[in-house]
Amino acid sequence: MMDDTWSDVMNGTTIFTNVTTISPNVTTLSPNTTTVSPDCDTTPAFVGYIAAAVAVLCYGTNFAPVKKFETGDGMFFQWIVCSAILLSGMVLQLVRHSTFYPIVMVGGVLWETGNIMVVPVIKTIGLGLGLCIWGMVNLLSGWATGRFGLFGITKEVPDYPVMNYVGVGVAVSSAVVFSFVKSTVKAPSDSNTSDQDAESDALISSTFGNPNDSLYSTASGQEDLLFNRPTKSINGIRGESPDDTPLDRLSPSMKRFVGILLSVISGLLYGQIFTPTLYVQSNSQLYPSASKNGLDYVFACFCGIYLSSTVYFCIYALIRKNQPRVYPRVIVPGIISGIMWAAATSSWFVANKILSEPVAFPIITTLPSVVASTLGIFVFKEIRGKRNILILLLGFCMAGSGAVLAGLSKHGKQCHH
Repeated sequence: MMDDTWSDVMNGTTIFTNVTTISPNVTTLSPNTTTVSPDCDTTPAFVGYIAAAVAVLCYGTNFAPVKKFETGDGMFFQWIVCSAILLSGMVLQLVRHSTFYPIVMVGGVLWETGNIMVVPVIKTIGLGLGLCIWGMVNLLSGWATGRFGLFGITKEVPDYPVMNYVGVGVAVSSAVVFSFVKSTVKAPSDSNTSDQDAESDALISSTFGNPNDSLYSTASGQEDLLFNRPTKSINGIRGESPDDTPLDRLSPSMKRFVGILLSVISGLLYGQIFTPTLYVQSNSQLYPSASKNGLDYVFACFCGIYLSSTVYFCIYALIRKNQPRVYPRVIVPGIISGIMWAAATSSWFVANKILSEPVAFPIITTLPSVVASTLGIFVFKEIRGKRNILILLLGFCMAGSGAVLAGLSKHGKQCHH
């Protein structure tokens, strides 16, 4: 009996020793999963590319539902869109029951703060130059954050860094090429809405601020459509000319300086929407139970977008002495647009996790311009002329090449158990 008991004890010790031996291996694997998460992600890479494709398609078309509706100065429109974004996040939260990390809301606040700067940018330097600047800065901001591990997140190095650098460079250059495309906004036959619909076309491609959402409107002279229009009756609602602002009183050189500065700041903020999420995922010692699935952070990010959007809209209403410009007809189209934007951004969260930011950012910040421009040619008939088509083809080639190079630079390694 003593021998049996001693044997059991020895067996238990042996088992305990084996568990102890295995445990460090598990501990060793865990940091690898956190430190180089894309390398050790067991999700197939093609899922990440599918998510990126969904994001590209939705970003490139999400303003189409609002195209023919008045959006005014954009403040009411962006608040409706952000409300739809929050509703989409709530549905996802009901499905996933994710842990809520308040720090993730910061990403949404940063994005919405950059979005608010778009109208002043359009007013000072126009959409063409503004789009080019904030688009390039957005791409570089998000890409560099993931590639070099800025702000306390994990550094993500692709298998082929040089290929990734070239892809980013080509993608950035394509933004410059697209800025030279001039589109023609067709005025509706209804004389009561012609100026406002032209303004709506301009705002649709700029109000919500994502640098790749559309190239629907004329880049040159667009600020005249946006901010210097006569008073008209729109759908039974009396319109009014915008109040003179400090921006209107700046000298041309100062306007250009302010516009470029705001474009750079806006792009920097856009590029940081995912940084708080990656920070949580990268610091397991601070957030030991943090999920590695990007979808678990969508709701918190969307809450940040909605709350900051509401605060900005309230400030706007106070500045307007409780008389904000409200356009009821944009509500339903704005909700549809917001849902599409939410789907695109949720897909981007997934793509970031599977492909990594250095790979996903060049793809998703570049290709929506191709989708939007294609709509401008074949659906809305706004981009015409041999010169414009040739410029677009060059832009398409550059954007596609940059996206392909960034995609091919993806690390294809699997976890080593």
